[in-house]
Amino acid sequence: MTALEKATGDVVFKFEPFVLHVLCQELQDAQLLHSVAIDSGFRNSGITVGRGGKITVAVRSTHCLEVPLSHKGRLMVSEEYIEFLVHVANQKMEENV
Repeated sequence: MTALEKATGDVVFKFEPFVLHVLCQELQDAQLLHSVAIDSGFRNSGITVGRGGKITVAVRSTHCLEVPLSHKGRLMVSEEYIEFLVHVANQKMEENV
């Protein structure tokens, strides 16, 4: 809260979703990993094949959160709301685990 009160610009509370990139030797391996990721709730996962044949699986969650807190140095939300956001972000972190 002290840092927020001293801020002179815009402040945004941001929680980034989990991302894991895995390089696979075979397409079969990538498909299996992708299937497991989707079945585990990582719905934004995908497979990419590069120009050189490099096969990469990106395991991504959908658990993101981005909320403006202040604008031009003026706090736009209450301390209680910030505590709520921290709680929500911590829950999302647990879901990532």
